[in-house]
Amino acid sequence: MEEESAHYGYDMIVIGCGPAGQRAAIQAAKIRKRVAIIDRREVVGGVCVNTGTIPSKSFKEAVLFLTGIRQRKMYGAGFRVKSDIKMSDLTFRCNHIMQIEIETIKNQLQRNHVDALYGHARFVDPHTLEVVSSSGVSRKSAAQFVIAVGAHPYRPPNVAFNGETIFDSDDVLKIKKLPREMTVVGGGVIGTEYASMFAALGVNVTIVDQRKRLLGFVDEELIDCFHYQMRSMGVRLRLGEEVASCAPREDGQVVTALKSGKVIVSDCVLYSAGRVSATDDLGLEKVGIAPGERGKLAVNEQFQTAALHVFAAGDVIGFPALASTSARQGRLASCNAFGIQEEVMDIPLPFGIYAIPEISYVGRNEEELTKAEVPYESGIARYREIARGQLLGDENGMLKVLFHRETGEVLGVHIIGEYATELIHIGQAVMALKGGLNYLKDAVFNYPTLAECYKVAALDGHNKIRA
Repeated sequence: MEEESAHYGYDMIVIGCGPAGQRAAIQAAKIRKRVAIIDRREVVGGVCVNTGTIPSKSFKEAVLFLTGIRQRKMYGAGFRVKSDIKMSDLTFRCNHIMQIEIETIKNQLQRNHVDALYGHARFVDPHTLEVVSSSGVSRKSAAQFVIAVGAHPYRPPNVAFNGETIFDSDDVLKIKKLPREMTVVGGGVIGTEYASMFAALGVNVTIVDQRKRLLGFVDEELIDCFHYQMRSMGVRLRLGEEVASCAPREDGQVVTALKSGKVIVSDCVLYSAGRVSATDDLGLEKVGIAPGERGKLAVNEQFQTAALHVFAAGDVIGFPALASTSARQGRLASCNAFGIQEEVMDIPLPFGIYAIPEISYVGRNEEELTKAEVPYESGIARYREIARGQLLGDENGMLKVLFHRETGEVLGVHIIGEYATELIHIGQAVMALKGGLNYLKDAVFNYPTLAECYKVAALDGHNKIRA
């Protein structure tokens, strides 16, 4: 491998500078490999930092702070930190945090001697890339490659995108002013997150989704609670409905026609129904790689593509398409490329949805356990019974622990409410380390904390078994 690498400009070139690409490049640099990372944007961070995870979560925090929604249980439904909230107030925080993240990533790459290149990379032969940038065209060669180009929103032909009144999640934070009415097409993670944020701002939001409930992969009891809270914020749910067309009309309003014959008129439409891997125009045919459905790249357990010297990681390979899992995949792909043996623990994967309220879970849900005929029981804790829940002003939150009736093994944890995405990791650790229900029942948690929910839920479940 060393002799072969010497014939090329780099030992590894990584295409894409999101979480997967960054970790792949830095892992290779840590073992003294010559590494370059290329991104088509003239800035590091990829989709995660520039249009996806970081901007949307920053937007959420700005919404929570400026609307004062967390404090309304105490100070009344009309309470707001700022009475006249503008988009510029919200995006100011986003831009500030994005810039900090970009500088942090740049520093990490420089400190590890990773060459950061900008431009569109395309294979011209199995070991050579042509890089087209604003400064010209160059060629770069490497022994091995990692493709981590991520994904972009799906744009169907029956939707007249214009970036101003009809847009996708990449453009949502570019709108000039807050709308009065917004239609969100798609009840998946991104759609529900933004729908809840705009609803918290007082925007009249309608969600359209062809499925019968939002976030169909989440525990049904949590989604029933989520539906209730969304409706409480004024969100209209048009579920089991499919969009026939979406187009602006002469007065500037947008008309969304449903196949059922219903028509929704709003100031703008956020279309968020699926994503497509960004594998177009990468010259993959030059290395014998054929993208699959919606551009996804197929990989083996080592994250190798059909071309064994080309690896792929992150959203470009599809599910679960999370920043957290992408980072792990990128690092493992780099380890595998250079023959580093990594013993990977079998740790259950946590999922987080940063809506208002947050939803997070790890392990299996009740529907899955019932289908598998697993004898389980549940224990539930409600935030309104926990002092910390009252302090935070969240009376609707809930934590549910699912466990095996005979062994006490924790099979799943499902949370809706404040800090759900933080709280879930206690359940993840207990499941991975086989702590079981007795650990949660007997452990002493700080008071007042939301972590107490685990003890309350465990006692609830224990009492059901004992009864």
